[in-house]
Amino acid sequence: MRTRITVITAVHGPSAHFLPDAYKSLCEQEPQEGWEWHWLIQQDGLGDDVGRYVPDDPRVTFERGRPGGPGTARTLALARTDGEYIKVLDADDQLAPGALARDLAALEADPSIGWATSRVLDLLPDGTTAGFPGDPEPGVIERGAVLEFWRANNYLAQVHPATLFARRELVVALGGWMALPASEDTGLLLALNAVSPGWFTADVGLLYRKWPGQATSQAAHTDPAEREARMAVVEARARQLAHLRWTYPPS
Repeated sequence: MRTRITVITAVHGPSAHFLPDAYKSLCEQEPQEGWEWHWLIQQDGLGDDVGRYVPDDPRVTFERGRPGGPGTARTLALARTDGEYIKVLDADDQLAPGALARDLAALEADPSIGWATSRVLDLLPDGTTAGFPGDPEPGVIERGAVLEFWRANNYLAQVHPATLFARRELVVALGGWMALPASEDTGLLLALNAVSPGWFTADVGLLYRKWPGQATSQAAHTDPAEREARMAVVEARARQLAHLRWTYPPS
């Protein structure tokens, strides 16, 4: 039986035209013998402005749902996952060659590791890329390390939640993505690290597109009152999970 990686993508109208680039990056993953990918594209909304960008490929499933933000869309898609592993891929981003194989190898090699992340390059509007310093050392990320770094560095994690690769059973147990208008992926990252060690790969795993329409470039994303509320509940969830001593894998 082949190991299946389910790639989850939330998409809405303004970002839909980037889907062909995301698909191309998936097709370039070159699955090795014994594993395959399945792409679940979940539209955040019921309109007709996304479907025409969805590839005609039996490995791709497209669904619509009433709008609720990217966290809601991803969690709806989670209900239809059918593989052992989940990979996040935002509609406007691209996987780097070999990303899925490296993530899978890390978790298959150590059953105690629940999730993996990798290095990111910003993909700029002119097509060039830019890196940034501060990546952790490659290898194991101990439980709780992401939360403490994030708290000490103005709510910036040392690993990027847009690169998450995780065991499906663990994501399901944590309830998927947080019900927040933003930072829902950071909430999942911190929750994963609260209950399980992770892995960081120093090879580039994602091209993170920078463009004017992305959610993180909007003024509402940095509204001080909302940001403080988001950060507070993200931190509280992670700390409560650690306090309750719920761990993966179960002892």
